[in-house]
Amino acid sequence: MQDEFFEYNYNYTHYIGVKFADAKRAYFFGTDLKDLKEGDKVIVETIRGRELGTTVTELMEISNYTSSLTLKPIIRLADNSDIRGYEQNLKDAKEAMKICAQIIKDLNLEMNLLSAEYTLDKAKIIFSYVADERVDFRELLKLLAARLRTRIELRQIGSRDKAKLIGGIGICGLPLCCATFLNEFDGISINRAKNQMLAINIPKLSGHCGKLICCLKYEDEAYAEAKKEFPPIGEQVLIEGKKYWVGSINIISKAIKLDSDNDIKIVSIDEYKKIQAKNEAKRK
Repeated sequence: MQDEFFEYNYNYTHYIGVKFADAKRAYFFGTDLKDLKEGDKVIVETIRGRELGTTVTELMEISNYTSSLTLKPIIRLADNSDIRGYEQNLKDAKEAMKICAQIIKDLNLEMNLLSAEYTLDKAKIIFSYVADERVDFRELLKLLAARLRTRIELRQIGSRDKAKLIGGIGICGLPLCCATFLNEFDGISINRAKNQMLAINIPKLSGHCGKLICCLKYEDEAYAEAKKEFPPIGEQVLIEGKKYWVGSINIISKAIKLDSDNDIKIVSIDEYKKIQAKNEAKRK
């Protein structure tokens, strides 16, 4: 079906969630179609071109849409020819992947090809790859265009995006967060590991992507809040006239390790507060 006369109408009455075969999350699109239901195949406009997706929510009133992101349009319901074209594109993309991989090998380019995907109208094919350094792929583009006869887009992705694309099992035994529900990658610094008093062992704190694991951020605020109840490391306290220093704390067990020149004591946070209150009373 030809859509050259389709005109975008941004005064949508509804919006709906749409998921793509290669995506782990749903994206919202605007529409004036009032008979859409969950499970429908639809043709949508994306930043990459026209794609086929599946609706995964019920229609929602546009007045309930609170995001600041502009909604792209649902063009129409997909028909049988769209679905056949999509399935053929998947087969053709596999062949294009082989062609691209061979050309990369022939040109001795330092890049690792990950995926190939045609837009629905086959106006463009997108190759995703990773590379440690900048790659001069001008000759690659020229040869690919001659072989595939369509627009070529080479998209370099980072190590986190690679892990998101490929997926895997994390150290927790569950599927990778980036491949299931994470939409954005926040900057993860080693300070979060220090805040949570984890042993600074970079290999153990790194994920499949080689970067610090994203889950370091999940409990970071909780640790920062919980630590406010504890004394700072190095604080001095008197116990029966003997000087001790706070050596370490344990947020989970609410315990404090006290060190002296020849002794170690483990007390609870409540016991520590009583000791400090007693010492304060004596000073008064």
